[in-house]
Amino acid sequence: MTTADLSAGPTEPLGAVRERVLGTLRQDVIGGRLRPGDRLVERELAERFGVSRVPVREAVRALVAEGFVTFETPRRAVVRTLTRTDVAELFELREALEVYAAGLAAGRATREELVRPAELLDRAAEATRENDAETLTDVNSRFHDQLLALSGNALLVTVMQPVAGRLRWLTRRNEEWPQQLAEHRELYDAVAAGDAERARAVALDHVRTNYRSTVRHLFGDEERP
Repeated sequence: MTTADLSAGPTEPLGAVRERVLGTLRQDVIGGRLRPGDRLVERELAERFGVSRVPVREAVRALVAEGFVTFETPRRAVVRTLTRTDVAELFELREALEVYAAGLAAGRATREELVRPAELLDRAAEATRENDAETLTDVNSRFHDQLLALSGNALLVTVMQPVAGRLRWLTRRNEEWPQQLAEHRELYDAVAAGDAERARAVALDHVRTNYRSTVRHLFGDEERP
């Protein structure tokens, strides 16, 4: 998305401009274009997007609420540096909810509903061969979103939404793509076979393996969740 795309038209609602700025900044953080410790300056961002400071200010506050940004002082907003505790808590939530969702999906998913995650696995395989990190981050996140949806539990999906962005941020930093693809295929096979016990076991192994890989990439070592 270019700066011109984000410029507000004469009748464009302020909320729409805010969402555009927010979406671009969020993706900048997830994709690594904005790194931990980088400062978000309202004046500079308003100039970049060709908008007033108001939607920029609101977008920054939304990023704070989503866990991407923190205020070092009332006037200094920076991209958040995730701590070991932050990472551990996020993966504890994944372990509790995604494992449960995998079991539900195995018992509820229809053949028609399984088509979309299968297509995402094919796209992930192609992106893995091409070492396309941007596409893999998107496709892998959407694969997990699909499995949550297959649980048939709308409340479960809603509970995961506030942390989905931060989990995607972590996924982008863990680039052990072939391993993730193999684990996703194993998880899909268990769900497609209707084997709830196997699906939960595979999901648990996947979350814990991903946790260890993420810790290793972020902090240079491993620890169990």
